[in-house]
Amino acid sequence: MTTGLHKNLQVWSNGMFEGFDMGKMSEMMSQMQEKAKEIQEQAKNVQFTAKAGGGLVALTMNGAGEVIDLNIDDTLMDDKEYLQILLISAINDATKMAEENKKSQAMGMMGGINPFANK
Repeated sequence: MTTGLHKNLQVWSNGMFEGFDMGKMSEMMSQMQEKAKEIQEQAKNVQFTAKAGGGLVALTMNGAGEVIDLNIDDTLMDDKEYLQILLISAINDATKMAEENKKSQAMGMMGGINPFANK
């Protein structure tokens, strides 16, 4: 009787993974983790500015998704509803920019393989 583990060992020993170097795989994974950390740090230095209402609201976000600046024109202070709409728009636009940047960075790290492509 063969157990699941025994079957897996048979596949391994029968040459399915012949020439596969676990040490190199581990080294590659470590390099990818280091690169990912480096990209996260660099993302904090990238800025994206989204404007709404023809520039009445301007929101700046860094690549890590943190809002780092917000400018609201004084004329909006009396129209709370319009201000809310413009803030939501600017936040959504800046978030999309930051996410696209993250995807682009990830694709670069993976050598152009696009895991985000629609199938």
